[in-house]
Amino acid sequence: MLQTLTERLFDDGDRTDLDPFAVFEEWFALAKEAESNDPHAMALASVDADGMPDVRMVLLNARDARGFSFFTNFNSDKGAQLLAHPKVAMVMHWKSIRRQVRMRGDVEVLTAAEADAYYSSRPKGSQIASAASQQSSPLASRQTLIDEVADLTAKVGDGQMTRPAHWSGFRIVPASIEFWKDGEFRLHDRVRFTRATPGQAWTSKRLYP
Repeated sequence: MLQTLTERLFDDGDRTDLDPFAVFEEWFALAKEAESNDPHAMALASVDADGMPDVRMVLLNARDARGFSFFTNFNSDKGAQLLAHPKVAMVMHWKSIRRQVRMRGDVEVLTAAEADAYYSSRPKGSQIASAASQQSSPLASRQTLIDEVADLTAKVGDGQMTRPAHWSGFRIVPASIEFWKDGEFRLHDRVRFTRATPGQAWTSKRLYP
């Protein structure tokens, strides 16, 4: 009988040809079926100029063989931190299937074409909100934001929104990907893949939970 990727992942046999990106896709497909809200939510950690860590929830919006992408306001705390220190850690935890995936690695700025393509796919209201919000800056009141969105909405009218220069995306290029699966009496399964550089072969190790 053909093993699933997850069965191969936690089998103590040879994993040298097992692709962690493919394992992620198998897990993500299960999460999308089981999670009622935002199966693509991930906690993303960065550091500020003083080395103080920051963490927040963002949405995984795109992924391919190069890595895992999300979008944000580059003028926000998150954007400024990642531009200055382009290294991150992230975790996706799916309580419904009792699994999690962790990653660490560098981030790279997406191309203008990639950012434009995603921005144009968003609802117009979301486009306007992204353009109007001065993310992470002090806000006098909620009404101030509502008024600014209303003003921009009226200005744009039936026209097309252009992606603001400060709104773009990052791609996580993982140096490590770790898979964790819940087990009875805390005998969890945990395997970590690592590589020195993108494009290099992955190595994997089973870890004590």
